[in-house]
Amino acid sequence: MPDLAIFVHSLFGGGAERAMLNLARGFSQRGLTVDLVLLRKEGAYLDLLPSEIKIVDLGGGKLWQCLPALANYLRQNRPPVLLSTLDDTNLAAIWMRQLTGGKTRLIVNVQNTLSQEAQRSTSLKTRLMPLFTRWFFEWADAVVPVSEGVGEDLRQIGVRGDLIQVIHNPVVTPDLLERAQTSIEHPWFASEIPVLMSVGRLAHQKNYPLLLEAFAKVRQSRPVRLMILGEGEARTALEAQIERLGIEEDVLLPGFVSNPYAYLRQADLFVLSSWFEGLPTVLIEAMAVGTPVVATNCPSGPDEILAGGKYGVLVEVGNLEQLAQAIEQTLARPISSAILQERAAYYSLEQSLDRYAKVLNLPPSKLQCTEIR
Repeated sequence: MPDLAIFVHSLFGGGAERAMLNLARGFSQRGLTVDLVLLRKEGAYLDLLPSEIKIVDLGGGKLWQCLPALANYLRQNRPPVLLSTLDDTNLAAIWMRQLTGGKTRLIVNVQNTLSQEAQRSTSLKTRLMPLFTRWFFEWADAVVPVSEGVGEDLRQIGVRGDLIQVIHNPVVTPDLLERAQTSIEHPWFASEIPVLMSVGRLAHQKNYPLLLEAFAKVRQSRPVRLMILGEGEARTALEAQIERLGIEEDVLLPGFVSNPYAYLRQADLFVLSSWFEGLPTVLIEAMAVGTPVVATNCPSGPDEILAGGKYGVLVEVGNLEQLAQAIEQTLARPISSAILQERAAYYSLEQSLDRYAKVLNLPPSKLQCTEIR
């Protein structure tokens, strides 16, 4: 029987997957036996898993096809606590815990503002998720949103306030800081021309069309370059927009990069242009490596992370003029790296582990004071 089971789709390179990986590694290094339960044993983060963490592969099919395997896992292994993340896997964990009648303590982690996702999605499942959340999250033992904004969104949806316990994602780790020191052999970073950086899935949520428009506007008044790390369904549309704006020579879309921290460290500015977020991990990662940031004041996370603009300029969501001005302003007068890194430390792995240990009801006797690597 493991001390803790963590349930997630796979280990592809998303913020939620990275957070669960960090928690699994952190609790393993604190002396717990951890099972990582995956719908599909695949993803770039698999190589980062230590051998002590057991991978439970539910078969690689669609979620509904894996439900019997999840139920069997819960019956046979009887983990005392299960932590799940992301919308449909949370519902699957809730339903299978109820079906098996087990005594497993169930904690569901919420990474995004569900009402915002529902409003901006054409998917029926996504549009119905707030309703499912209101109906079924009552069956969980605790609901853990990653920011105060996500927590308030859950309350508005109808989740009971006494179930909600906000815990920030474990973002800043020794591993992140070490990997950020890796050298990147790219001519842009050897040039005097400032490099803007953004990182995230090429998808509607990130509103990269706004970033490209703002970049093109800034580029009219000064030399500047833009690199967007990530892959997704919006690539073709973004490449067409780049060509239409005539900025092909100064914009790169390299795709998914397993070590974005090294790129972030050498960038002159990180820009978050999203329509909505939960707790934008990459915004904290940029600050952790000392890179100045600009962000849309979207629901939710940027206002909390940047303390209302103290640690980076916040702009109105979707406002082209404000974003372009914020980029120029920050390039001219960046906040010092030391101040940014001090703020980012608030989102450390150690603090997340301590708070999760309480919500998960992990016995102190199980936890060792082990250095987190």
